[in-house]
Amino acid sequence: MPSDSQLYYKNNRLKQLRAFYQVVRCGSISRAAEKLFLSQPSVSLQIQALEREMEVVLFERRGPQLKLTPEGEVLFKLAEPLVDGIDKLQETFSAHFGKLESGELKIGAGESTILYIMPEPVRRFVAAYPKVQLKILNVTGRDGLKMLRSDEIDFAVGSLLEVPEDIEYKPVVNYDPMLITPLGHPLAEKAASGEEVTLEDVSHYGLILPPSHLSTWRIVKYVFQQNNLTFTVTLEAGGWEVIKKYVELGMGISIVTDICMTGSEKLASIPLTKYFPQRSYGLVLRRGRFMSPQAQRFVDIMESVHAG
Repeated sequence: MPSDSQLYYKNNRLKQLRAFYQVVRCGSISRAAEKLFLSQPSVSLQIQALEREMEVVLFERRGPQLKLTPEGEVLFKLAEPLVDGIDKLQETFSAHFGKLESGELKIGAGESTILYIMPEPVRRFVAAYPKVQLKILNVTGRDGLKMLRSDEIDFAVGSLLEVPEDIEYKPVVNYDPMLITPLGHPLAEKAASGEEVTLEDVSHYGLILPPSHLSTWRIVKYVFQQNNLTFTVTLEAGGWEVIKKYVELGMGISIVTDICMTGSEKLASIPLTKYFPQRSYGLVLRRGRFMSPQAQRFVDIMESVHAG
């Protein structure tokens, strides 16, 4: 029969794990204490009690910075789904019976994804779950991954070329590469006459591309290098709508994915599937993160929309 002290430790295990989890997620004891509405000494005592009980050292203490020991990393991987699952037990339980009448869902996505991929899934989700607070944050690239890792968003929707070890990427929909030019442009006329527009043809004209830290630039650079060609960027601009407008104004040409082509543009579009791969857009998740009922419902809706 367990002693009173053993029962005490077992009853407090969740508090200890929650304190440990928040310290890891927040990166400091002070920020974890704020999130848990506890004092810093209380959080420190919870960590120390957990270390004594588990008979391990969880953090390497080097000044103000905390780094997990190998044992700490293992415990965090085990504790994360447990803490998340307990904290969201009521929502998960209700969701099993078709009830999803509260909570919050935060999604990160770039402008093109928000404009072209998400409207229908968002419309269906809001119609089905009007009491869930949905927040869509306009973030891309490194900023989106940073927010994902710090749990500022539930997941992101976008395109990934390289998937970090701590991130999971689930492609949902594919789009084809497209060269866009102003109407009457020499390349547009060449394509209209039935002639093939080659990558070498494209290399003679200045390109308008998204900022260089985004994946589009890397794809363009790689494809030109593989074909022993160079290219010139005359303008960096954020967002496909801005790029399309500048191309319409004759300021350059661009290589986009047909995700952004609505058919109402005053542009010539020329397929580039011979040179560029299809581009996938999908769900970007932090590996090991508990998927809330709200997040799971949105994912299900999004996959359903784009499966059709």
